[in-house]
Amino acid sequence: MTTSNLFLIGDVVGFSPHIGRLVSMMNYARHTTLEAVKGLTVEQLDHLADKQSNSIGALLFHIGAVEVGYQVHTFFDRRPDADEMREWGSGFQLGGGVHREAQGHELEYYLERLDRVRVTTLDELTRRDDNWLDERTSFGSSQQVNNYFKWFHVIEEELNHRGQIRWLRKRLAP
Repeated sequence: MTTSNLFLIGDVVGFSPHIGRLVSMMNYARHTTLEAVKGLTVEQLDHLADKQSNSIGALLFHIGAVEVGYQVHTFFDRRPDADEMREWGSGFQLGGGVHREAQGHELEYYLERLDRVRVTTLDELTRRDDNWLDERTSFGSSQQVNNYFKWFHVIEEELNHRGQIRWLRKRLAP
């Protein structure tokens, strides 16, 4: 991901046209997430503003887990296996489990995990074409959803939590 074309939604070498545009949006979302957490300490990543809050670390863990969940669902047409559940299961939902898992880690821990997940996503997207984006399946309450919407939702999820991260960061003690 280069910042020179970060604000241009368009073709990305190695991807079909519409998947390239999706990747452009994913790159922008990830860039803004990384900027929002730059320089945070373990204490800042672990901080809970109140009993209802998630820590920034938990939100980063969850962002990665959501992407893994959609990888498994859209690329492999299955549910997470035992290894994926062991590594990511607590992050599929925000709350108690992810709070315990996402404690005491340096920022690099979260960044490495996010990067590892994204490498898999991009590798799998190079294997698909624009027709794949239009493939429909039922989702949730039998609602018809295409892969384009599912991956739009991954972006939407990251941007939503990036907003929470920014809000939490502004309230951290200097």
